Amino acid sequence: MKNKIKTHSGAKKRFKITARGKVKYKKSGLRHLLTGMSSKKGRKLRKLDILAKVSSDAIRKQLPYN
Repeated sequence: MKNKIKTHSGAKKRFKITARGKVKYKKSGLRHLLTGMSSKKGRKLRKLDILAKVSSDAIRKQLPYN
């Protein structure tokens, strides 16, 4: 009998795997202390981003069934 691997619950809340296997995530920095931030920076932080290849290998191990 083959054992199942547990998915890392913190990783499944923060990362999604795209159809091509890349890892996307939400950028940090939009929770508080926003008054000093420029509007341009705030708009850029709203977009999702693709994780670097080096880090995405570690995340993919934490999300085995995606």
